[in-house]
Amino acid sequence: MKEQQKIFEEYRKQQLEEQKEMMSKNSELIEGFKTYCKNFGIVLSDNNFKYIQTIGIVAEHPDIIYKLNNALEQDKEGLIDFATLNEQFEIKKFVSGYLYSDKYMAMAHRYFRRGHNEYSNFSPRFTEIFWAFNHDEKEKYIALDSNKVRINVDDSMYMEFDTWYGAKFQEEISTIEDGIVKLRPPLDLEPFHIDFFFGSTYSLDIKWYTKENIKVFQSEEFKTDKVNIELNGIPYYPAKYVHSEFDMETGFFRHFDGAIHLYTEEEYYQRRDSDFNHDQKSNSHIKTKSRKLFKLNGEIEIKDWVDLTSHFMTGNPLIFEYFEGKLPDRIIDTVSKLRASKEKED
Repeated sequence: MKEQQKIFEEYRKQQLEEQKEMMSKNSELIEGFKTYCKNFGIVLSDNNFKYIQTIGIVAEHPDIIYKLNNALEQDKEGLIDFATLNEQFEIKKFVSGYLYSDKYMAMAHRYFRRGHNEYSNFSPRFTEIFWAFNHDEKEKYIALDSNKVRINVDDSMYMEFDTWYGAKFQEEISTIEDGIVKLRPPLDLEPFHIDFFFGSTYSLDIKWYTKENIKVFQSEEFKTDKVNIELNGIPYYPAKYVHSEFDMETGFFRHFDGAIHLYTEEEYYQRRDSDFNHDQKSNSHIKTKSRKLFKLNGEIEIKDWVDLTSHFMTGNPLIFEYFEGKLPDRIIDTVSKLRASKEKED
């Protein structure tokens, strides 16, 4: 334990030294951006800047992105039309999550990052697919990080080599029966294995229902109680949520959106072992805080919908299990080995 603590302290020391070095190295860039911001009535001090290893030199100020560009208008759900972003910024297909201007780079919302952490890299590979998604004749919207911009405008990126599997979905959606599905990791696994192999996923809830000629899909991904976000001093438990509408006459999805639901501790424990009919079954109705992260309107092919849904829930093999009917082969193999090892110990 002492050796592990020593390694951690040394790593933290190296991080602080790197941060100090990068801030000094970019001092002229920082001063130049301070001057630039004064033209928009934004007064920044050194305290507004930091170096984040996974991002770069970042300027932080309340609603800075909207003060720097008044052409950006949020809709009622706090999203920005991608067509407007395309007009106001250079969007590079292979630099997902970032929007280029001459003096700064806007970024996708922090909830698209690993663990919903503002200091992490973007989770693979949702932003990459969403950035490249052909939105001709489709309405495409995204949530931005309103309080931060990156000021070193270049193509340098912190690379994390991570692969994720797309899920093949061959079902005729119009024939799917209305109802609820709840998926859980194997219950005999240790918490450490759930964290490592299932991305700390506790469960995945899915619901289909039909309304006239529309087939509605909902999914909500619950993490274990180790995963939480603090907002204004209050811990919340995040759950990724997807809502989609499939037009059975055209054979395309007509609407697709994703959000983060934020449960209080009491709400989380009430809801995670229930299902989408919780409010109908219980006298304790739950109305969570929610943050919309993206939406698409227009004709969306099934394969594109499956791809985006799978990557929005990156690191969660349960969505693969739902679409494929089984867990990924590598997970099945690992679980078998873990069980065999446990049997030997017993």
